[in-house]
Amino acid sequence: MKKCYFGLLLLFALSAYGQDSADINKSFSPKEDTSFRLYPNPATNDVVYITTATNSVKDIVVYDVFGEMVLTDRISSKSLNISRLVAGVYVLQVVENNKTMTRKLVVK
Repeated sequence: MKKCYFGLLLLFALSAYGQDSADINKSFSPKEDTSFRLYPNPATNDVVYITTATNSVKDIVVYDVFGEMVLTDRISSKSLNISRLVAGVYVLQVVENNKTMTRKLVVK
């Protein structure tokens, strides 16, 4: 009886292993905007420049490594004043024309 249960368990395990798995990354991967640029990175001055294909009004939110919002701004030019940020690693989120772009920003 043990052999029968073991065989059924083995058969069930092998049949479950043979199932096709869905590739989650392919079905949910957003198109990367190649025209989005953030420079200089790492930033050594009080200004970073953000350029996109349309360069329209951008809503900027900067988060620290703990997920705390440390800076919000709305810019119509390419320059963002980061003089209030201390040295560290940040996540910069840019929203332009209902498109959200995220980059890591290092401030030295």
